[in-house]
Amino acid sequence: MTTTTTTGTVTLHRVLRAPAERIYRAFLDPDAMCKWLPPHGYTGRVLSLDARVGGSYRMQFTNMSSGGTHAFGGEYVELVPGERIVHTDRFDDPNLPGEMRTTVQLKKVITGTEVSIVQAGIPAVIPTEMCYLGWQESLQLLALLVEPEIPGE
Repeated sequence: MTTTTTTGTVTLHRVLRAPAERIYRAFLDPDAMCKWLPPHGYTGRVLSLDARVGGSYRMQFTNMSSGGTHAFGGEYVELVPGERIVHTDRFDDPNLPGEMRTTVQLKKVITGTEVSIVQAGIPAVIPTEMCYLGWQESLQLLALLVEPEIPGE
C-alpha cells in the first residue's frame, strides 16, 4: 500500500519602498528576523544562524495566546546578495513532516524592490490559507522594518 502525502504551496508578491540590499539583510539578520518574521500573535527567537550556502538556521515561534512553541530550521541552498535566497525548512514536530523549500526573489524596480516568495512543500496538516495569511502578516511587518529611511547612525 502506498500513501501519498499532499503538500501545499504559497506564492506571494509585494513591492516594498526599500532597497533590495536592506530587504536581503532583513532575511538573514537574526535580530531583524525576530522582529518581522513571526506573524501577529507570535514572538520569535533565532536559536542558531549560519548565513552561507550550506549553512543552517534554527528558529522558534511562541504563540502569545497559548504559550506553545514550535521550532523549525533548515539549510541555505542559494544566497545571491540583494537578489535571491533559497532555503529549506523542517519543523521539529514529527506531526509536521517533510521538507519545505522557500525561494525569495528580489528585483530592483523604480519604486523600490519587487519581492516574490514561493514556499513549497507545506505539510498537508497546515491549511495553505493559514500559511498564506501568516506570510501576509509577516510581510506587513517586514515593510515596517525596511521602508523607513532613518538618517544618521
